[in-house]
Amino acid sequence: MSPRSSELLTLGHRIRHYRTERGMTLDQLGERVSLAGSQLSLIENGRREPKLGVLTGIAGALGVDLADLLRTEAPNTRAALEIELARAQANPLYGSLGLPAVKATKAMPLAALESLVGLHRELARRASEAIATPEEARRANTELRERMRAQNNYIDDIEQLAEERVRAAGHRSGALTHREVSVMAEQLGFSLIYVDDLPNSTRSVTDLANGRIYLPPASIPGGHGLRSMALQAMAHRLLGHERPASYAEFLWQRLEINYFAAACLMPREAAVASLSAAKSARELAVEDFRDAFGVTHEAAALRLTNLATSHLDITLHFLRVTGDGALQKGYENDGIPLPVDVTGSIEGQYVCKQWSARSAFTHTNRTTEFYQYTDTPAGTYWCATQTGSTDGGGFSISVGVPFAQAKWFRGRETTQRAVSRCPDESCCRRPASQVASRWVGNAWPSARLHAHVLSPLPSGTFPGVDDTEVYDFLEAHLGD
Repeated sequence: MSPRSSELLTLGHRIRHYRTERGMTLDQLGERVSLAGSQLSLIENGRREPKLGVLTGIAGALGVDLADLLRTEAPNTRAALEIELARAQANPLYGSLGLPAVKATKAMPLAALESLVGLHRELARRASEAIATPEEARRANTELRERMRAQNNYIDDIEQLAEERVRAAGHRSGALTHREVSVMAEQLGFSLIYVDDLPNSTRSVTDLANGRIYLPPASIPGGHGLRSMALQAMAHRLLGHERPASYAEFLWQRLEINYFAAACLMPREAAVASLSAAKSARELAVEDFRDAFGVTHEAAALRLTNLATSHLDITLHFLRVTGDGALQKGYENDGIPLPVDVTGSIEGQYVCKQWSARSAFTHTNRTTEFYQYTDTPAGTYWCATQTGSTDGGGFSISVGVPFAQAKWFRGRETTQRAVSRCPDESCCRRPASQVASRWVGNAWPSARLHAHVLSPLPSGTFPGVDDTEVYDFLEAHLGD
């Protein structure tokens, strides 16, 4: 139902309410305003839009102000339910069920009307839960990546907000401390509480009623992670986030809170000054940027994508690739041909074996960045890649630029060079003809199926979060 149709339906109910309140029939009111009762019935049912002159006449005949007829709220509880039912049955969600519409008549008991409306509310609630199949998630991710590429991965409003908050906490230079993060929380009316029983499906839990942000134990490895988690939790409040109405909105909120946390840990003014000095010296390096602000290599690499184009006039790309070559995260505004599926999604696609994101795994000294030039169909790119490992396996973090931009970076003198012809399958995806002829029909591998390929993302207000666990957790800590 369009907004205009909804307005007409409300207007009709208000006219009917005042008419019946005064004990008038349709014909009696129609006679006073020179309208047939059938014409007035169409107006009361929201099927015809009356002219202003007719409305003025109806208001006069009913002895009410015109403004009263035009108010947007229903005249009483029953009318509100009837309007809500009509809206719900006009919704495509109900139409997709192939069920007939039910007309709310005078004879319909109020309890029956309430039951029908309640069922529609539950149907809408379930449909609007933040649930997504892998296809929907990939599509939403793709749209988000394209949106950020269009703005060079830069969000000025969040940059300014982060700068204001870290300054208000007393931070001036160097790495943002845990104490300064705590001060930021206190300024928002929250205290940081470290507990060892957070629900498995959460990274943090915010108790809005009692002003608490629950985080994992402060002793966990990598203290920078706790700073980021706390900042992300605060960002929801600072950015005015409401419960996400879709998976795409959930992803956007997650991007915004991650961006805010990064902009606090590496504030724009100090970060741009550091990067600009390194560029002038032709010594740009992710590892130096990382160490200057006490963050992870990945966080520094991602932050570089926020600032490089807008403040250093450098286009670039970022890749996080698993040990088997699958792309987990990616960003580019320098034209490098990232692998995509038919929907344009990059997640889970395998990058070329010739790229440094994969060849770095064979490098003997993996404690420092690995540098490489790669000739591709789109041109030559220089990349710096750092490898690491988690319980789930190895991964690589790469930042690269077109050949002409390599002059600003440490490692540009590397003699390591490779040629990539991907997406031409003869580059690295099609076996050599001699080998293929020997084994075709004689090999039967047992594939390892990744569970997430077939499983929908868990439903709930926030995807993957068990609401019951969260509420039980908050109840357990209520008296702390």
